[in-house]
Amino acid sequence: MNKTKGAGRVYLVGGGPGRVELLTIAAARALLVADVVLYDRLAPRDELAELAPNALLIDVGKTPGRHPVEQGEINRMLVRHALGGATVVRLKGGDPYVFGRGGEEVLACREAGVQVSVIPGVSSAVSVPAAAGIPLTQRGMSHLFTVVSGHAPLTDAEHEHLAGLGGTIVVLMGVGTLPTLCSGLLRFGMSADTPVAIVERGYDDAQRTTTSVLRDITADAAKAGVTSPAVIVIGEVVTLAHDANLAIA
Repeated sequence: MNKTKGAGRVYLVGGGPGRVELLTIAAARALLVADVVLYDRLAPRDELAELAPNALLIDVGKTPGRHPVEQGEINRMLVRHALGGATVVRLKGGDPYVFGRGGEEVLACREAGVQVSVIPGVSSAVSVPAAAGIPLTQRGMSHLFTVVSGHAPLTDAEHEHLAGLGGTIVVLMGVGTLPTLCSGLLRFGMSADTPVAIVERGYDDAQRTTTSVLRDITADAAKAGVTSPAVIVIGEVVTLAHDANLAIA
């Protein structure tokens, strides 16, 4: 890189659910001009050498229980490279502002005087259920959906609110907390017969959907060997699920 010091900028880019065809045009254009790309494990990483042919590629991805590069250091790397004159892309899975800590990264850039733009991405909260044939809203079946982080167990108050909302519940990062989620929803009155789907590895060749009902999904998921990454969908719309990936032109 031979950039003028202070002339850099940061693009915070949503990479969608992992398939390169689901990148936005704006995301592809940002990658094409990037000098540095800091990417996550659920971003479309296999094609990065082609998407960002002139960039230094840096893996800062986190896995459950393992954060080799802490968030504070990621923030500092963004600022350091941009202040050195580089065009930096922070490539994240899904959408940067949906449980992606994108807000923290934008604030770090702004506080350092670094120009930063956000390019939204297709969130796994809506795209992965769609890949399994599940519409989050369906006329006559569900007129709302709620997206929840399953990274940590919910409180009793949160279980109570969710159980009473109706509609569709979508849980990201929730495989590890599935037992407490299900027991909490049942405890606060959600029907034991409520359909549940767990869609693993959305848009991957190994995509798989496990369906059951609220009372049985924990045992059925364990029996099936369900693992992350996966999106959990709770509600009547699950009855419309199928197992095939949607065709991508």
